[in-house]
Amino acid sequence: MNTIGALAGEPGRRWIASLPGLVEALCADWSLTIDGAPMHGFVALAVPVLRGDERCVLKTSWMDSETEHEGLALSIWDGRGAVRLLAEDPARGALLLERLDHTRSLHAAPAAEAVEVAGGLLRRLAVPAPPPVRSCRDYALRQAGELPAANAALGGPVPARLLDAALACARELGESADTALLLSQDLHYDNVLRGEREPWLMIDPKPISGDPEFGVIPLLWNRFNELDGERGLRERLAALVDAAELDPERARAWTLLRAVDNWLWELNAADPRQAQVCATIAVLLR
Repeated sequence: MNTIGALAGEPGRRWIASLPGLVEALCADWSLTIDGAPMHGFVALAVPVLRGDERCVLKTSWMDSETEHEGLALSIWDGRGAVRLLAEDPARGALLLERLDHTRSLHAAPAAEAVEVAGGLLRRLAVPAPPPVRSCRDYALRQAGELPAANAALGGPVPARLLDAALACARELGESADTALLLSQDLHYDNVLRGEREPWLMIDPKPISGDPEFGVIPLLWNRFNELDGERGLRERLAALVDAAELDPERARAWTLLRAVDNWLWELNAADPRQAQVCATIAVLLR
């Protein structure tokens, strides 16, 4: 969670410092008892709790454009393919969720099973989106305007021909992207956990509306080390497209655009290893 302190500055550091008191207050308000060690990702704290005899998780998130509608999205999915929302306090960025088995994720499942399950979730979670959720179309139009300057600011790591290809994708997708379907921006194998109601359930959505093909790339850059070069990448992409019943060319275009965007983002975040993964995906799919 130190990422928030680094990226959000003093407000992020104050939020991190406030978490013990916030968790205590939420437990009092929702009659919860802490039932295990806290866990965290980049932008959220998750605390195992009990509500009576019910095993739950209290999640508190740093609120930004990617997390602000998480509760709304979970309420729409209503446990169908996703973790079930039990209570929400939007003002404090808090969600009370059903508890899944955090020790068993799709990351450890055999690759064929993981791809089939994740692809099925991509398709299943694409339901009508509520109006407030940000859109893939706006994302693409923003990238069309911002990518050249972002690349120049870093000394031009993305070659001109590859940048032009990403910009062409951004312009085309900005004109044609769907805005009617709800999806998660960050559906990947570590964000799918073993459940009791269903074998596998998604957690930690970053809701966005648009083309389901937008959601493919996290399933490529996660478990990337399993892939055998260009052939392995293309086979994994084809398997995901097949499992999720996606448009192959649209999946390639969104994946290329997001690979270039995240390549530059990871360089800004001083993560050259992940930047190289994104660069490799972009180069192989151009």
